[in-house]
Amino acid sequence: MGAMVLPAFGAPLREHQLPRPIPSPGEVLVRIAASGVNPLDVKIRSGQAAHAQVTPPFVLGIDLAGTVEEIGPGVDRFTIGDAVFGMTGGVGDHQGSLAQWAAVDAELLARKPERLSMREAAALPLAAISAWEGLVDRAAVRDGDVVLVHGGAGGVGTIAVQLAASRGATVYATASPRSFDAVRAAGARPIDRDTPVASYVAQMTEGEGFDVIFDTVGGPALDDSFAAVRRYTGHVVSILGWGSHMLAPLSLRGATYSGVFTLLPLLTGQGREHHREILCAIADLVDAGAITPRLSEDRYGWSTIENAHDAVTRAEGHGKIVIEFDENPS
Repeated sequence: MGAMVLPAFGAPLREHQLPRPIPSPGEVLVRIAASGVNPLDVKIRSGQAAHAQVTPPFVLGIDLAGTVEEIGPGVDRFTIGDAVFGMTGGVGDHQGSLAQWAAVDAELLARKPERLSMREAAALPLAAISAWEGLVDRAAVRDGDVVLVHGGAGGVGTIAVQLAASRGATVYATASPRSFDAVRAAGARPIDRDTPVASYVAQMTEGEGFDVIFDTVGGPALDDSFAAVRRYTGHVVSILGWGSHMLAPLSLRGATYSGVFTLLPLLTGQGREHHREILCAIADLVDAGAITPRLSEDRYGWSTIENAHDAVTRAEGHGKIVIEFDENPS
């Protein structure tokens, strides 16, 4: 099969012919139609993601959408021809989605939402699982909550805003002014990310603080979260809590904190079935019209994968970038 291989950290991707995978027990073979590109893919490529380290030569690509072509022993959840999506590889020793086929653990897959194309579905897995683990599994967002999403126009942030709104929350989101329209379209009230914490806490919550803060930015945004959460009952969740942070502001408010490490089931093999459950729930929300991925207007294919990675590196914030494989690689 054709695949784009990372020969060394920081090097250009190279096209290679690799053996077509054979599904092992519990796996299905997926013909890949589209591969979502995440900032994490670019960090892994550069060798800057120790928590998701790979050993070159390696096939990158965490998210995919495609069609089941073969079924391994012990799999009864799918049939040949099913359209599926999932967060399935590109980390550890699991082949990524920049290839024609991948043998994938069936517990990491769900049927593609009916109302989405393959391109749209490939934009969802990592973002949707991260948002669900933070807002549902950790913070248990419910009707009436006042939620703040840091980075509300980003890939994870856009899904988080819609997910929180679908559960009855009033949602605010920090973003740059150029992304305010995207934040509003997702269902949140925008806050300029340069606004002082005390100012927006006073204006948006009458000084009480937010019930739940979901941080997709890390660094100072996470520090700001500790000062902006509601006293006693508030909860802060971050998907980028990798730095050193002073917990005193959080402790003085009597609030709580959780971290999300979305890759853990993929790296350890534990809890993979929950990723499938999340994706099934997300697919239902998508088909109900509650969640829609925001995609870049630019289209990318086999010959423009480098351009796609460059666009993610620039972090232009114009929607999720997806690589489409409608045509076979040369």
